[in-house]
This record gives sequence, C-alpha cells and structure tokens, in this order.
Amino acid sequence: MRTWHEIRGFPPAVRLLLVNQLGVNTGFYLLIPYLATHLTEDLGMSAAVVGVVLGVRNLSQQGLFVIGGSASDRLGARGVIIAGCALRTAGFALFALGDDLGVLLAASVLSGLAGALFNPAVRAYVAQEAEERRAEAFALFNVFATTGALIGPLLGGALLLVDFRAAALTAAGIFAVLTVAQALVLPARRVRPSGGGVLADWREVLGNRAFLAFALAMSGLFTLESQLYLLLPHGARRATGWDGAAGLVLLVVALAGLTLQLRLTRALAPRGDRARWIAAGLGLMGLAFLPPALSAGASGSPDGVAGAVLGVLPVLAGALLLHLGVMVAQPFVLELIPGFGRPELTGTRFGIFYVVSGVAAALGNTLVGWSMDAGRDSGAAWLPWACCALTGLASALGVVRLRRLGSLPAPPEPSVSAAVPGRTPA
Repeated sequence: MRTWHEIRGFPPAVRLLLVNQLGVNTGFYLLIPYLATHLTEDLGMSAAVVGVVLGVRNLSQQGLFVIGGSASDRLGARGVIIAGCALRTAGFALFALGDDLGVLLAASVLSGLAGALFNPAVRAYVAQEAEERRAEAFALFNVFATTGALIGPLLGGALLLVDFRAAALTAAGIFAVLTVAQALVLPARRVRPSGGGVLADWREVLGNRAFLAFALAMSGLFTLESQLYLLLPHGARRATGWDGAAGLVLLVVALAGLTLQLRLTRALAPRGDRARWIAAGLGLMGLAFLPPALSAGASGSPDGVAGAVLGVLPVLAGALLLHLGVMVAQPFVLELIPGFGRPELTGTRFGIFYVVSGVAAALGNTLVGWSMDAGRDSGAAWLPWACCALTGLASALGVVRLRRLGSLPAPPEPSVSAAVPGRTPA
C-alpha cells in the first residue's frame, strides 16, 4: 500500500515510465533467455553463429547508448523513447517471422538499437521529471524492472509450450502496446539547446574527469551484478547437481527487490551523503562472494537432498547480499549522474556513462570467465569468487577516493513536501 502511495506522488509521466519499464523487462526476458536455445535446437545453427547473433544484439545496444543519449537531449526524450519501443517491436517480430541468418541479424541490430535509444532517454526523462526525488524514482524504477524480469521468463516458458514464435510475437505485441501508450499519454518536455554540436557535447562530457572516474568505478557494480546470470547460477548448479537451481538465485533476488528496494532507499537517503552509500553498497557486493568462496571447495558432490540444500545455501546467501548491495548503491548512482554537468546534456551523460562502464564491465566479465576456467583447471574453486570480491572492494575504494577529493556532485535539494516522510506532493 505504501508503495502505491509513493507511485501516486510522482507526476503522471514518471508513473507511465514505471509501467513502461515493467513492460520492457517483461517483453525482453520473455524472449531473450530462450533465443539461443531456439537458434541451436529449432534452427540447427552452430554455437559460433549463435554467438554472432547474440553478440550483434549486445554490441548494437552497448555501443550506441551515446547515440540514444544525445538524441534525447537534442530531439526530446519522448520521441526517442517512442522510436526505441517501435524498433524493439519490429526487431522482436522479425525474430518470430524469420529463419534466415540475414533476417536474424537484422532483428538483432534493431532490438539492440532500440535499447540504445530508449534506455538513456527513459533515465534522462525520469531524472528531469522527478527532480529532488530522483533516488526514490529510480528505486521504484528498479522495483518495476525486477518485477518484469520475474514475470518475463515465466510467461516465456509457458508460451514456449506452444512454440518460439508465439513467445516472440507476444513480446513484440507488448512493445507495440508500450509504443502506442507513450505516443498517446507521455507528454513532451521542452528541449534545451546545448549551444554546440554533437561532437562538442561529447567532448564536454568526456572532458569531465570526475565523471569518467565515477563511470569507471561503477564498472564494478555492473560486473558484479551480471554474476547473477553467470557465476552464481553456475555455483548453484555445481552445489546441487540440478540445473533448476539457477532459477533459485533469480527468485531470491526478485523477492528481495520487490520487498526491500523502496524501504532501503527511503531509509538511507536522509542519512549521510550519496557517496557513502554507494561505496557501502559496492563493498557489500564484494563481500557477497565470500560465503560461496568459503564453501566452493566442498561443492560439486552433494550427498542427497540435505547435502544439496546445505551446499546451495551459501550461494543463495551470496545472491541476496549481492542484490542488497545493488539496491543500496544503484538508485544513488543514477541520482548523481545528472549532477556532473549541465542539465542540457543529461541524456548524453547517461549514454556515455553506460558505454564507459559497460565496456569496462565487459573486460571485468572476461576476467571472471578466465578465473572460472583457471580455478576449475587448477582445483582452486575459490578463485572466481575471490576475484569478484576484490572487484567490489576496488570499486568501493574508487568511490571513497572520489568522495575525499570532493569530485562527486551533491544530490538535488529536497523540497518541503518531499522532505516530510510519507507526505504525497499535490
């Protein structure tokens, strides 16, 4: 009930974008987790070709975030959000209708470009519309995103009982509905000219050393958060000998996000500066890998159901601690990004932030993958867990360093209505 009152306290545009994020994640996770299986088992493609199709989608999104961010600054976030959802509709429809490699690559490019457009645009719009309540808005944003990430795979699994095309067309239909809803309801915001060209905007943002240092420090957040889909599910499967144990990791994370995210953000926001909580969240994310590391040597040969349960508990504890760290840090990270420069370049900053931290996180994930192989070959099962723990510690120390140098912006000053707990602005 309190969450509902919080949602009602935001402008209609923010409420629509919260629902939009629920739909985006539902549609995305309805399809993408099952795409590789469809390409290999249904279409008979090799692992190398599947890697190309998936890699093209990821590269199209990660590499072009800055285009979506700049477009939202110059053309208005509303139009970019609508265009992104329309492109995602087309891309997912192509996945349903095409079996040819060329069509599948086109679908990957369209769906990746769509994410590159609407992701920074949505965040820029929320940041500007929510103003002094950005942290709470982004906390709710995470709640809706987590809900969609939980609903999507369940719905996708049910639709796959029909066939893959039913799932893909349903996902495309969700994005089509979102496109129409935004076109009809989402209000346009006045575009503030930046006073220069696109390249000048990029140079201005990239020339902010404090911002770049912050983005690089946040690569630890993205690297460790992605272990919810790589290292932790692997640890759960290894501890139990059951492939379905990977789903327990995501279930624990989803339930924690739904019940704790908003409470945590509201409790922490008035207590201490943002850098303190971001560093604490990153440190907690690093510590999350210690329970699985301590039990890693004993995993892999569960003795009955009791042994499997005891073996997976440290992994689930690690997943819970990891997501608690994400919930502590992430809303404040997103809250601070607009404060690193002029409001006219908010979208550009979000775009470049995701490119810089995303590239660094990709290198971090490569290191984690290498440590998994090295640990397996050498019998040092603890190695990848220790690597992740050190990554969290390094990122936390990076934020502490930036805080001591006074390089981080202050959050927006709360208004009188926003400062009173539980009060809903008119």
